[in-house]
Amino acid sequence: MRSKEVLEKALNLDPEERFTPVEGLIKILDEPNKELDEFRAEETEQRLKAYREGNIESISAETTFNCI
Repeated sequence: MRSKEVLEKALNLDPEERFTPVEGLIKILDEPNKELDEFRAEETEQRLKAYREGNIESISAETTFNCI
């Protein structure tokens, strides 16, 4: 089943029944993911190295948060 179909089915549930799938999805998303954590750590190290070597420039926090 595709995500669009899942969403359509969830929207057809009674409001009090919608809590169960939402809670399940949040629980899954909150679980640690070793593979993702390792990827993020490697990416962070590569970006820090590139910054220190002068290959990339920093962006202010203000600029970053204004993009959201």
